[in-house]
Amino acid sequence: MKQFAGLLRALVEAEVDFVIIGGVAGALNGAARATFDLDIVYSRQRDNLGRLANALAPLHPYLRGAPPNLPFRLDVATLARGLNFTLVTDIGSLDILGEVTGGGTYEQLLPRSRETDVFGVRCRFLDIETLITVKRAAGRPKDFEAIAELETIRDLQRSHAEG
Repeated sequence: MKQFAGLLRALVEAEVDFVIIGGVAGALNGAARATFDLDIVYSRQRDNLGRLANALAPLHPYLRGAPPNLPFRLDVATLARGLNFTLVTDIGSLDILGEVTGGGTYEQLLPRSRETDVFGVRCRFLDIETLITVKRAAGRPKDFEAIAELETIRDLQRSHAEG
């Protein structure tokens, strides 16, 4: 979890507009499943691309799984030409997504997110209902396993709110 703290701090301090999705969002919604990377959906606005590139530059981002000699530079031009990047950094793995299947872009996800303090910084994460929808749309076996836990948490939250 320490790597998540450093990654989130770098993004928040650079004023990057993003929403946490994936396993960390699951944990923030009460799930107990372990996750090994931080997944975010980021705003594609040009000024935000600059803030994102600047925030990550000191962490030496590189394409996860790419050969070590492959030329890669995460800058505004790269971000503008691409959409989704799976990265490894000096402090942990980070997936930066311009949009996510089943949820859309940062602007579409923003109203379906919640804000909290995590690791000493304030940031946004997907609400449980949207996280379930996104995981269902991804359709991976590990997502279906997570959905069962998330639905149980959601149902317990509803019953406590009603009772």
